[in-house]
Amino acid sequence: MASDIDMPDADAAKEQTLMYGTDAELDSKYPNRPHNLHKTLPFHSLFTELFNPLLDSTKKNRPPTARRKAGPHGHSNLSPHEARRHIIEKYIAKWRKDAGDDFYPAMRLMIPEKDRDRAMYGLKEKAIAKILIKATKINKDSEDAKSMLNWKLPGQLYKSSVSTAGDFAGRCFEVLSKRPMRSEVGEMSIAEVNATLDQLSQVGTEDQQLKIFQRFYRRMNPEEMTWLIRMILRQMKIGATEKTILDIWHPDAETLFNVSSNLRRVCWELYDPKVRLDGGDTGITLMQCFQPQLAAFQKQVGSFERMVSRLKPTADDDSFWIEEKLDGERMQLHMMEDPEMPGGKRFGFWSRKAKDYAYLYGDSFDPNGESALTRFIKDAFAPNVNNIILDGEMITWDMDVDHIVGFGTLKTAAISEKESKSGIKTGQRPLYRVFDCLYLNDTLLTPYTLRDRRNALQSAVKNVHRRLEIHPFIEAHSYKEIEPELRKVVANASEGLVLKNPRSMYRLNERNDDWVKVKPEYMNEFGESLDCIVVGGYFGSGHRGGAHSSFLCGLLINKHAKPGDADYEKSYSFFKVGGGFSREDYANIRGRTEGKWKDWDAKRPPPIIELGGHADNRQHERPDQWIRPSESVVLECKAASVEASDKFRMNITLRFPRFKQLRIDKRWDDALTITEFMELKDNVEQEHAEKEKEFKIEQSRRKKARTTKKPLIVAGNDTVATPYAGPESQLFSGLAFYIMTEQTSPDKKTKAELEALVKANGGKIVQRESDDKKLVIVAEKRLVKVKSLEKREEYNIVKPVWIGDCIRQAEADVGAIPFVLPFEPNRHMFYLLADDQLPFEENVDENGDSYARDIADVDELRQILSNMPKKSENGFDSHQFVEQLDDHGESLDHLKNHMFGKVLAYFEDEGENPEWSLQVQLAKNYIRFGGGTVLDSKEKEKPTHIIVPEGEEPTLDSQPGPLPRTVGIGWIEKCWAEGTRVDEERFQWG
Repeated sequence: MASDIDMPDADAAKEQTLMYGTDAELDSKYPNRPHNLHKTLPFHSLFTELFNPLLDSTKKNRPPTARRKAGPHGHSNLSPHEARRHIIEKYIAKWRKDAGDDFYPAMRLMIPEKDRDRAMYGLKEKAIAKILIKATKINKDSEDAKSMLNWKLPGQLYKSSVSTAGDFAGRCFEVLSKRPMRSEVGEMSIAEVNATLDQLSQVGTEDQQLKIFQRFYRRMNPEEMTWLIRMILRQMKIGATEKTILDIWHPDAETLFNVSSNLRRVCWELYDPKVRLDGGDTGITLMQCFQPQLAAFQKQVGSFERMVSRLKPTADDDSFWIEEKLDGERMQLHMMEDPEMPGGKRFGFWSRKAKDYAYLYGDSFDPNGESALTRFIKDAFAPNVNNIILDGEMITWDMDVDHIVGFGTLKTAAISEKESKSGIKTGQRPLYRVFDCLYLNDTLLTPYTLRDRRNALQSAVKNVHRRLEIHPFIEAHSYKEIEPELRKVVANASEGLVLKNPRSMYRLNERNDDWVKVKPEYMNEFGESLDCIVVGGYFGSGHRGGAHSSFLCGLLINKHAKPGDADYEKSYSFFKVGGGFSREDYANIRGRTEGKWKDWDAKRPPPIIELGGHADNRQHERPDQWIRPSESVVLECKAASVEASDKFRMNITLRFPRFKQLRIDKRWDDALTITEFMELKDNVEQEHAEKEKEFKIEQSRRKKARTTKKPLIVAGNDTVATPYAGPESQLFSGLAFYIMTEQTSPDKKTKAELEALVKANGGKIVQRESDDKKLVIVAEKRLVKVKSLEKREEYNIVKPVWIGDCIRQAEADVGAIPFVLPFEPNRHMFYLLADDQLPFEENVDENGDSYARDIADVDELRQILSNMPKKSENGFDSHQFVEQLDDHGESLDHLKNHMFGKVLAYFEDEGENPEWSLQVQLAKNYIRFGGGTVLDSKEKEKPTHIIVPEGEEPTLDSQPGPLPRTVGIGWIEKCWAEGTRVDEERFQWG
């Protein structure tokens, strides 16, 4: 703290009040916090002395906002990393000399994405563009206004620089440069900018936001305004990470940030680099958000054995834990004693991004309070628990179907539960699943093993049904136990698995091999390649700005339709793909489609392309431009899996699609149709089922053999299983049928025809009801006799379609033991007794799709797809959704430092060839930087790729499992040049 001699001057004292007010709480909370002795540095110093020099040191093209020369920096003898550190150190030293030790005002502008004290602005690119149009008083229909609103579109459309396409701040710089209020840098200090941004984060209307932007516009030049926009969007890209900046500020800065997520605390408690943290200051504390431990990504396809070995089994303890990976939001719960709170306890909730959620989930046990969780969980903690910190996942649970719902619905469900006073037990609600305990009764548990922490959790927390529950795990001892569990979560459409080392301690803000994610998309059987037609294009941002960076692919309805037919060229949107393209691929697509693209008009969409939301007049995943299928190209793509989605017209889509190659050998009408894709999908699912069947047979090889079909129930609750001998069989042997009416749908059959079908398949026909438990009563019209049976409430009545379904399924399963199908409530039952409702609903999934029967036709498929739930549009928070998606770490292959994330590369030796040695060293660095692994030996662990000199054959050892890819070193060089992982087949040898 400043001494009495070194008192702040008048300007510094004024800024102190401007930024922090006269809140005495700050002085009590941070009694030794530093005070600046002089006024903070000018705002423009951030980019003239810090950001621009950092961008210069990266040796990359600088954004349009950094065009001025920053002057000589004298770093020619330093490596780029050393040069960046020198620039940051120089700026911090200048701050200490000219302002003082309170660096927090500058730090929160340097890394705004880590500033938790300032609320979100609620402003994205288009909202800022509309405000700037008003602030600069330009016509909203002018080219400049359109260029900002359509910042992803190529610049030449608006007589603008192509280089700014996809760079919103850069596009704003172009527009503002034409009409600046001042040409030279302004006089606003960093303290003034912070205080004004605080105001911006607190106002809610566009008029209030406009007044603040007008204030900035009057006092800043275009370059200052553009950097301000980057700070508001929290998209800095200054060439240095927050880790580097924190480390330069203080050796313990990153450690303290990990346990507190508090940038203010880092700056105020660690302002003196010579004063180090005590051991007690480096652990988590109650009511202080921390950065949680993270799960590492699976390194290699199917490498379960290798993954288990990384969990560090010992001779005495080879166990590891398998947990289901939950599709929700990572959440930490803090509880401490507070006599002033209802129930005597105070709660805190924070997400992985350190967002405070106590306002939503509750801060006390108050049963009458507005909380989505805490008012329901008073019985969750043992009586002796005074304080506790839990780590877990907040998920959405649908009480009507008793199943988890996707994480995009979480906030809507939580708000609804918070506002509900009825106590109704149906509907969607937040459920907190706990998997770790990090603090209990004033004791820090992070140094203890996971097994010990779990024991503490079990003793301190009790399940409160569908409110707060301890997440279950399976203790396993062999890597062979992983795949069956993974198949279970695939069947349940879950996120995947997490493998954990029970002997490990908790490590803040680390991804290491103690926790490893295993996701269904890594399983080999979902790698089906698909040839689909391009029907739309999306303009990119960043280095892909100004051109199409991703494409909308569709499925043709009828490839045999002729010009003039209603279905000619018509397609349904299916998926969007933007990964795996090289510059050459983009150029080839552009060259073959040049001049054929048309801008998408939302008011007059093309009738031949149907998007998701078609039935509700919505246009989900609307492309920027569209193209006729007959003028388009066919892309071969591969994907992880197929999943339900209302964002595409097919109501299903590909998960993590990736471009493989351009099919120049195929005409547009050779692309996949809807029918062809559904057949492919059925084949993949059938292969999946066969593998699951083989695994079950292997597991039960010492037990009595039985079919994969479980005993199935007919009307009389008896099981029927008879050999099938073709269309005329004994399928219905032992069953009696009382057929009361004809069949009207899906096709018409008379009562006599139905009776003939039953007899031909071994069934017995009777002409009245009886107490026979093997009697099946069939009807589809509510005749007088049928109504009379319904009133008696003694019999289930089956629709005639069940007879046809049984015969059709038996014909499809030739060679298998035949069985009569279990009844499906909607498709098969004309009248259903109340007691049989729940048992029969277990024969289909939540969308009405049968577990035992193939889909009969396209109409039934459409019906099933229409039953799939639509994601709610009401109350959807796009900012939170993006944050949650980022929390999941999904699909990072498009990032340059992760594009080799699953690659294990082994380089063949070629003696003393110096040129090859140089290439190898460079390629190895590319692999490592891209997140891959370079192997020294292919005997110890199996490589995924073997890199050989041009024209050489690899030396392959006989090893079980799939052979590694053998590619030339040009593949690595191409991937690096393109900034994405291109398909290996174009570079494969042998």
